[in-house]
Amino acid sequence: MHLTGKDLISIQQVRDLMETAKEAQRKLSLMSQEQIDKIVKAICDAGYNNAEMLAKMAHQETGFGKWQDKVLKNIFGSKGVYDEMKDLKTVGVIAEHPDRKIIEIAVPVGIVAGIIPSTNPTSTVIYKSLIALKGANAIVFSPHPNAKNCIIETVRLVAEAAKKAGCPDGAISCITTPTLQATQELMRHKDTALILATGGEAMVKAAYSSGNPALGVGPGNGPSFIDKSANLKLAVKRIIDSKTFDNGTICASEQSVIVEKAMEEKVMAEFKAQGGHFLNKEEADKLAKFILRGDGSMNPAIIGKEATTIAQIVGLSVPPNTKVILARESKVGFDIPYSREKLAPILGFYVEQTVDDVLDKCIKILMNEGAGHTFSIHCENKDVIMKFAEKVPVSRVVVNTPSSLGGIGATVDIIPALTLGCGAIGGSSTSDNVGPMHLINIKIVGYGVKEIEDLKKYSSNSASNILDNNSEQLLDLLVKRIINELKVMN
Repeated sequence: MHLTGKDLISIQQVRDLMETAKEAQRKLSLMSQEQIDKIVKAICDAGYNNAEMLAKMAHQETGFGKWQDKVLKNIFGSKGVYDEMKDLKTVGVIAEHPDRKIIEIAVPVGIVAGIIPSTNPTSTVIYKSLIALKGANAIVFSPHPNAKNCIIETVRLVAEAAKKAGCPDGAISCITTPTLQATQELMRHKDTALILATGGEAMVKAAYSSGNPALGVGPGNGPSFIDKSANLKLAVKRIIDSKTFDNGTICASEQSVIVEKAMEEKVMAEFKAQGGHFLNKEEADKLAKFILRGDGSMNPAIIGKEATTIAQIVGLSVPPNTKVILARESKVGFDIPYSREKLAPILGFYVEQTVDDVLDKCIKILMNEGAGHTFSIHCENKDVIMKFAEKVPVSRVVVNTPSSLGGIGATVDIIPALTLGCGAIGGSSTSDNVGPMHLINIKIVGYGVKEIEDLKKYSSNSASNILDNNSEQLLDLLVKRIINELKVMN
């Protein structure tokens, strides 16, 4: 492989950052819970106080989403995440179980490699800084090149705030010359303890192939089912709220809407009343060709754009008040754009005959892409909710809420996070929303409660029980065997 001068500079920078981070993490590991919590609070405040500035910077640099919604993301990634974890014990003894004679001690994992995407750049930096430092870990960030400036600025702000609160130099740092080679060096480095990967499918696979432990997430492609028992007006409002929040750049956002045939006209009418525009077949085909690139990946030109902007780029005529674009679909596949993830206010619209047909289609969509991620349902029938919850191949089922905000823990009472595990089915090592407890190891101190004689006694008792329980059967078999042997002798 031919390496350019930029590649070599970036690789050397990673090595320098890792050396500094190693010493910083050693110092962090000696700190008390109070000292760590002071640093974490300072990071939270830096993110919260600069939420608007960083949001505008991210929007200007990437062109994705809405800066107003990015403000909320930054607030969620700072104060929302902090409020949930501020009282957690993550240093020293974190739990004692006298009845079992067990003590749990938190151990930092070490240096975390934080891979940052362009869709949620500043909020993800704040969030990952918080959960890493809460466990007394250092973190080195690798920024997406298309969001380099806003990521570097966010890292600078939180690092300076942390330093003023007593954090060692180099505990929070960032590659300033981002290259693919630098990211690979960071992920493969011998001192990288854990990779926290948020990004495209290729990046996540690279993280898991690095040779170091990783927590990565695959693509989202969540279908949303509107059941006949749902509050239809509210269900449609929530879906539109979700799909237009930062113009659909959160991976937990809805990617398709599925209804029974009996609900088709009602749902379509409600979407139209609230700013949804349904494309005819010719228009849908035209947009479909624009959603995916030749290699099957998402076209970045649609990511985080307004529905009207997308229509203008493609050459479609839509009403000026259009919030989301919907296109009828019946098929599912890698080459079927409306059945794939679309980080934009675009929804596939599926109509099935029965609830069972809806369930089957949801499973097919998720197994095609997005397995292990998120599914949303709008329903007032608990039996129906549980039927889907037990069958759909996802890690989180969000009910009667905007899927994007529910999935990250903003409108559902789960761990607030911007890295959402997809479980084994989705190629992830966790199915949780990733929080600080995922970034520590737990050492167990266990006092003996049995002697070897106790184990032998248990073994002896078990054998006796087996003999007692089977004594009649054994006796019957023995009698039959003796009778058969006598017959043979005679």
